[in-house]
Amino acid sequence: MKKVVMLMAALAFFTMPAFAQEAAGGMAAGPWSYAGVGLAIAVAAAAIGQSRVASAVAEGLARNPSARPGIQLALFLGLAFIESLVLFIWVMVFLRT
Repeated sequence: MKKVVMLMAALAFFTMPAFAQEAAGGMAAGPWSYAGVGLAIAVAAAAIGQSRVASAVAEGLARNPSARPGIQLALFLGLAFIESLVLFIWVMVFLRT
């Protein structure tokens, strides 16, 4: 997990100079570029969360296969909540711009 956090921090550090410079023609970056960055970060965080949920479900099923209905219900609820957060962020990006 530390590697993922360090990679995301490094990527955020190297993208900052791109936003500090003016675009070609003397125009600054518009709100859509910031919205795209926010949406990309949200999608990346959701992908990490979903992979961790799937990993935990696989481990739980390997340890106790008879608990499949309860684990499966928790899996679907968790994935639905993660996806709903990404959709809420998507809606907020379009409401802001």
